[in-house]
Amino acid sequence: MSRLLCALLFCLLSLQTSAASLSATVDRARLSEGESLDLILESDDATLFGKPDLAPLDQQFEVLSTRQENNLSTVAGKVQSSTRWIITLLPRQTGFVVIPPLKLGDASSQSITLQVLKGGSADANGTLAPIFIDASLDQDAVYVQAQVVLTLRIFHSVSLFDDSSLTQLSIPDARVEQLGEPRVYEKTINDVRHGVIEVRYAIFPQKSGELTIPSQVFSATPVERGATDDYNPFGPRPGRLTRVKSPQIPLTVKPKPADYPADAPWLPARALSLSEAWSPEPDKASVGDSLTRNIMLRVEGLSSAQLPPLPASQAQGLRRYPDQPQLHNESGERGLIGSREEHEALVPSQSGRIELPELQVVWWNTREDRLEHSSLPARTLEVASNPVLDAEAPVDSPVAAHAGDAPLLWPWQLATALLALTTLLGFGLWWRARRQPAILPSAQTGPSPRTLLDDLKRACQANDSQATRQALDAWARQQPETLADMAARFVPLSDALDGLNGALYSETGQHWQGEGLWKAIRSLPALEAAAGPQETSPLPPLYPR
Repeated sequence: MSRLLCALLFCLLSLQTSAASLSATVDRARLSEGESLDLILESDDATLFGKPDLAPLDQQFEVLSTRQENNLSTVAGKVQSSTRWIITLLPRQTGFVVIPPLKLGDASSQSITLQVLKGGSADANGTLAPIFIDASLDQDAVYVQAQVVLTLRIFHSVSLFDDSSLTQLSIPDARVEQLGEPRVYEKTINDVRHGVIEVRYAIFPQKSGELTIPSQVFSATPVERGATDDYNPFGPRPGRLTRVKSPQIPLTVKPKPADYPADAPWLPARALSLSEAWSPEPDKASVGDSLTRNIMLRVEGLSSAQLPPLPASQAQGLRRYPDQPQLHNESGERGLIGSREEHEALVPSQSGRIELPELQVVWWNTREDRLEHSSLPARTLEVASNPVLDAEAPVDSPVAAHAGDAPLLWPWQLATALLALTTLLGFGLWWRARRQPAILPSAQTGPSPRTLLDDLKRACQANDSQATRQALDAWARQQPETLADMAARFVPLSDALDGLNGALYSETGQHWQGEGLWKAIRSLPALEAAAGPQETSPLPPLYPR
């Protein structure tokens, strides 16, 4: 009986030991702030299933990852099984931190006390941490909407796996743009070679007052010595995940100066430049020539989205056709450089001297802290007359009004007279041939006047300046007078032709509207009143007598 009681007591003790067979260990009990550690829970009871309850860890730790390992081993001819749970933890506070007991079924682990040292780039002995981060601003105070450059430098004296990451910088009431790609280089500190990862940001505060640049968190897994020998690329990292934080930086944002002009756009910048280029050069311009003017505004310390439109090139006797501006940003050593390039086509509509006014931009120099004015000087264009356009100019136009003052006009007058005579001769021959009856029916060799008029109507309604010009020339060749003569005796047609010529000589001819030209063609009065009977058809009768 005593032997039976001893056996039962031994079984109860074995069951009690099995129920409490959940052990807890850590890979290290002393660590620095921002470093992670591995908590290992192990049980050799094959009847335990599921996973431990990790809820008690949430108050003092951040659970980064959890993985499970099942092992089988043979000891003294007996097969033993064990289950391990490896939990990677990141402490939320410094000092002495306790890992509370964790439960798995009826089993419970013991508590473990950790010591988390306060982080920093160096310890009490002046030794630098393996990984630390430095943050700095290029200035402590900045104007509203002006640029301040934040530089983050991450130093590491140990090798890192490729799982490193940096939190995204986001600041309320400020616009943030990263300046290029991160730079990687090396630097020796206290005779220790460090790798450096440098990231720069351009920050544009949108509201005056006090602004705080938040801390950025860098996470990486350092490569421990000997860890690369048995490294499995498909398994967990052999190192411990480390996180470091940059310090918060206060920034003073100043409002716009009181003496800045109220009607000028606010442009706080380190430097600003204005330049222009012409194609072709405007020194030998003629009436109707298309001159392309490119104006470049380049600002250091602002993005292209902050640059306002430039003043228009308004001048008497000059037609302006602007194009879409081109915006561009580039990263420099001192931050962002924004540029705005504006293209415009300038077409002189009269000869003589045309004055282009000065183009001026007002901005605030943040380096000198003063108001600045940058400008392009005024330019004078000497525009020569265009003989081709003078021949087709209306009688009441400014060009025709001053035609008597120009010398040596008799060759053009003679040419115009010869053109008129040949036109009249051709019209007389056409009229005579039109009244002659046809002996044999023949196919028409060219389009009829009605077809040409329909083509002109369709081109005008389609607002196609090139097609309208071709259809107009084809229609005018079958008219009893030239376009110049028709424009001279009908002012609406003269104005409509000026608009068509302007569209043809500009780069924005697609905006031309042809409704006015078509109305002028339809309203063109006849050369002479039709007093006689209706004109007979040029086709032979169907039933000749």
